[in-house]
Amino acid sequence: MSAEKSRIRLGQLAQDERNAPLPFNGTFWSITHKTEYVGGVVAPSPIGIDIEKICVRTASLFRKTASEAEWALADKSPATFFRYWTSKEAVLKAAGTGLKDLSICRVIRIRNDRHLDLEYENRKWQVAHAYFEDHIASIVKNDFRIEWTIS
Repeated sequence: MSAEKSRIRLGQLAQDERNAPLPFNGTFWSITHKTEYVGGVVAPSPIGIDIEKICVRTASLFRKTASEAEWALADKSPATFFRYWTSKEAVLKAAGTGLKDLSICRVIRIRNDRHLDLEYENRKWQVAHAYFEDHIASIVKNDFRIEWTIS
């Protein structure tokens, strides 16, 4: 659906040895899946997407996911936890590194309830969110105009 809306002809969705998506014809892609939903996105530069079901998590996972400085930006609710988690995962997918760098990918600004900024590898990343049912989806926005389609 993302490729169709962007008028991009899909190529082979190949992955490298770390399972990171390989671009095709200058097009980058990312996918995510949960039991109830699957998400996908294509773009002309590195992109990442993540979907999670919002539910209660342990205090230790909150500490592992974000620093006290990051938590000072917002409440420590399950919704904020998954907003941070999905944002970081989307950025790390776009960077091609994966969750190993979760603790050094930092939320630096909350713009509003649908956008926030992160810093990773000396670069600022903008992330957009969509909320539906009891889920959140986050996508690296940067200079893209995001059109969410949820079905």
